[in-house]
Amino acid sequence: MLVVAFSSRSELLGGTLRLWPRALTVENFQRVLAGFPIATWFSNSLAISATVAVLTVLVNLLGGYALSQLKFRGSSVVFLIALTTLMIPVQVIMVPLFRLVTNLGLYGSYWAVILPTAASAFGLFLARQFILSIPRDLIEAARIDGASHLRVFTSIVLPLSKPLIAVLFFMTLLQSWNDFAWPLIALKQNELFTLPIGLLYLQGQFGSDFGATMAFALINVVPMVMLFLVFQRFFVQGFARSGIK
Repeated sequence: MLVVAFSSRSELLGGTLRLWPRALTVENFQRVLAGFPIATWFSNSLAISATVAVLTVLVNLLGGYALSQLKFRGSSVVFLIALTTLMIPVQVIMVPLFRLVTNLGLYGSYWAVILPTAASAFGLFLARQFILSIPRDLIEAARIDGASHLRVFTSIVLPLSKPLIAVLFFMTLLQSWNDFAWPLIALKQNELFTLPIGLLYLQGQFGSDFGATMAFALINVVPMVMLFLVFQRFFVQGFARSGIK
């Protein structure tokens, strides 16, 4: 991808495959930026992905706390049902989901993409397992001192859950950033499109222009790679602690 993105069109059409181009060029990026509203699509992807990630972290942490610390009848059944949904392909629920967002008047807006993906069963599983690894003595001591569950959650669970928050945030951000099928269905205006949908339109216009395609793909990939490199130690800690219990 990197080599093709920075290779000239004439070199790519020459038929000789090289590990590194003879001369680096940004002409592929120039054609992409000139022909498509990349900045708008990038902003849309960032806004949608960040909102989905924040909502998913909040909802899954609250759900994980409830399932791990609150004792109520049927909690195990609720958790089992949530895990069972992991076996249901997303394509199965797209038609009823489309009808739902249409009836709610959300079709064609950011919220049609954000709300249906603002929680995940896998995130709930990670949150529950992580919170179970927090020493129960801390939570019980706070409860004995009169702290409410909300106070325990905000003062004890959240500060100790930074690795989990990093894992959930990045996983959700990456999934939402690369999501293609549902945004393609839920968004109808060009100015609301995300980068993966934009790549589809680019392939339609520059079908055989592999340099432009790889340049666009590189623009889509680089932000997530940089984010992972910056926060990778939190991801390792979060996954390790989520599997303790």
